[in-house]
Amino acid sequence: MAEAKQDFFGNVIGRITELPGAKGLIESMSTLRERMDDLQKRVRGLEGLEKKVKDLEKRVKALEGGGSRPAARKATATKSTAARRTTKPKSPASGSSSGATPSS
Repeated sequence: MAEAKQDFFGNVIGRITELPGAKGLIESMSTLRERMDDLQKRVRGLEGLEKKVKDLEKRVKALEGGGSRPAARKATATKSTAARRTTKPKSPASGSSSGATPSS
């Protein structure tokens, strides 16, 4: 029974190559296989990188003191001289440029 299936699939594959456009299909399938192989190699490389990242995270945590306490930020007061006024504001009676003259 298995031999009959194998013969059947062998005949189907043989006839597919005779169809118009089959060459493009076969080339596409071959290219897909090559791309999948490349993708598998890259994924295997990622597993190694993930392990390295975990090891580095452990080392950073140990250098920070175990990470049991949150990192303390120093509050520094900054002086802003730009926000301060250096001159007194003009009073409305000191001759504003609005064109209105004070009445006597």
